[in-house]
Amino acid sequence: MLGGVLLLLLLLSGVLFAGGAAAEENCSYQDVLDHLNLTQRSKLFYMNRPVQNYKTPTEVHLDLLLYAILEVKEKDQKFVPYVWTTMWWQNDFVSWDPDEFCGISYLSIPNELMWKPDITIVEMTERDNAPPSPYITLTSQGNVEIVNDQVLTSTCRMQIYKFPFDTQSCNLTFKSFIHSDEEIKLVHHLSSAQITEESRDVMRIQSEWLFINITVSSITNKIFLHSQTSVIYTVNMKRRSALYIVNFILPILFLLCLDLSSFMISDSGGEKLGFKITVLLAITVMQLILNEILPSSSNSIPLIAVYCIGVFSLMMLSLLETVLVMYLIEKDSAPRDDETEEEGKQDSNKQFYSYQKSSSRLMEESHVSENLLDEIKALNLLLKSRGEEPKPGYWTRVAQRVNKAFCVFYLISVALFLIYMFLNWNYDL
Repeated sequence: MLGGVLLLLLLLSGVLFAGGAAAEENCSYQDVLDHLNLTQRSKLFYMNRPVQNYKTPTEVHLDLLLYAILEVKEKDQKFVPYVWTTMWWQNDFVSWDPDEFCGISYLSIPNELMWKPDITIVEMTERDNAPPSPYITLTSQGNVEIVNDQVLTSTCRMQIYKFPFDTQSCNLTFKSFIHSDEEIKLVHHLSSAQITEESRDVMRIQSEWLFINITVSSITNKIFLHSQTSVIYTVNMKRRSALYIVNFILPILFLLCLDLSSFMISDSGGEKLGFKITVLLAITVMQLILNEILPSSSNSIPLIAVYCIGVFSLMMLSLLETVLVMYLIEKDSAPRDDETEEEGKQDSNKQFYSYQKSSSRLMEESHVSENLLDEIKALNLLLKSRGEEPKPGYWTRVAQRVNKAFCVFYLISVALFLIYMFLNWNYDL
């Protein structure tokens, strides 16, 4: 009886030892690969969509995180973000029990060993030079996951009407290249709020842009007799306008103020005209700089261009008014100079004759005292040096009235124009 019990114990211990050894033998990733027979299957098997029934669509889940806004090229209408994309789907032919392989629930395998969906980005114009991830993750339930980081050069139609206070929305549209919804069904996993929050947490670079949010939506298009679903991620961002205000808008406003101050310069000389021409040329240089920034394909004229053209037009009017006033003054002063010269000659002759007569009388009348003689001499000198300021002529008076009226008109026009620009820049379209 005792011998039988010992024999039974020996048998049980042998079974346990054999099971433990077998378990230890199945503790490598290679054992899982051998179990799945991945190394023995043909390449043709890996190229087929992994479903038991071809009528069952493969549901591909998609997530996107925005890590950086590297560049936004307004001139070329391009948007360059740095993103991380995650895709996962079900493979009906790869699954295992983790308990049979020491708890191994997932493993990484080369991506060429598995079928992958042909997901492309519609707006992408240049391929990322960085190679894709060489591995994909395979779970025990048969889920296949692939993660890639990409620098995307994509097209984006820029709305630059309110530049530099503009907000841009650039789309990244993911879709299958050839498969319809009957074969591949593309769905997004996270909501817009979740993607926005996670992108803010991982955001590294925003350049001159302030990230607002990411909205995700799905759209189904009819292509021939089949439908195809696209997932659209819309990146919304706002331009940081402080640098443009300091370097562009304020200098133009200061030039306008300088032009306003030119009304205190006299119109008789040429200094005022030269000053206005110099300020006008400075505005032209600013317009050339603006032309290098804004795209020429815009449907509407940006407000910043309206601002420059408006200031340029006001200064041009001011310059033309200065030319007109100087012309009127010159027209009035030319004939008056001739008349003044003739009148001066006649007055000097009259004074000379009167001086001779008074001197002869003084010589004849010796009884006049010396004090009286001094007074007469002083009176003669006063008459010689006497000269009255000429009154302004007709055209000069007209020029002064024109200058005053234009100054009032110019101030009102500048105020109305600046109010118009402020309201339009702050008006939400």
